Amino acid sequence: MTKTAISAAYSPLYQQIKALLLQSLDRGEWKPGESIPSEFELAARYQVSQGTVRKAIDELAADNLLIRRQGKGTFVATHHEANVRFRFLRLTPDSGRVGLSTSQILDCTRLKAPADIALLLDLRTADMVVNLRRVLSFDDKPTIFDDIWLPGTVFKKLTLELAEKNKGPMYAWFESEFGVSMVRADEKIEAVSANDEAATLLQVTPGSPLLHVERVSFTYGDRPVEVRRGWYLTDRFHYRNHLN
Repeated sequence: MTKTAISAAYSPLYQQIKALLLQSLDRGEWKPGESIPSEFELAARYQVSQGTVRKAIDELAADNLLIRRQGKGTFVATHHEANVRFRFLRLTPDSGRVGLSTSQILDCTRLKAPADIALLLDLRTADMVVNLRRVLSFDDKPTIFDDIWLPGTVFKKLTLELAEKNKGPMYAWFESEFGVSMVRADEKIEAVSANDEAATLLQVTPGSPLLHVERVSFTYGDRPVEVRRGWYLTDRFHYRNHLN
């Protein structure tokens, strides 16, 4: 028996059930927005106590992968939900009022993965990727310039025309159009000066202070499915995070 198998065999029972539930989510047995079986049904399926199932579900709910609804059951989290939709967008208006957002797609191209992107997406440099660039505005004021990289095989249907038709949140669109659920992300944040391109797109002078955020987003099984490099204008916003 391998060390990994031994480790899994001796992990707490609820962690083993959590892993089995994650496998079902990854396979698409329960789609985003759909309810999962009851704790009673899952306990019978896995031949464990309801308490063990409940603890596994509690952890998945804490990870924002499942959502409990009082009197209705437990549902697979979806980026179409209001409380999940902006989970990865930490830019908060200083005024506290979220303005009307609009997205302008600049271009969408397909090319071989640059070395740095291939490394972050766990691809080979010979593999194809999709590069999608856009400007996100709030109350008609350009605020975020996004440079987005996606695996070409997963997003093989993605075109400029298709991207321009999407009027909703991008992660919700990825979920419904391409069957890709972003379930967690790692970010690197630094203060930078606006280069010529970012300055032009965000309508500021070159050298203006911006926040640069590099995010790698993962789907189930810790598979990276997006690299997003964003330049944020923070004259009316701040970047807010909740730490536990």
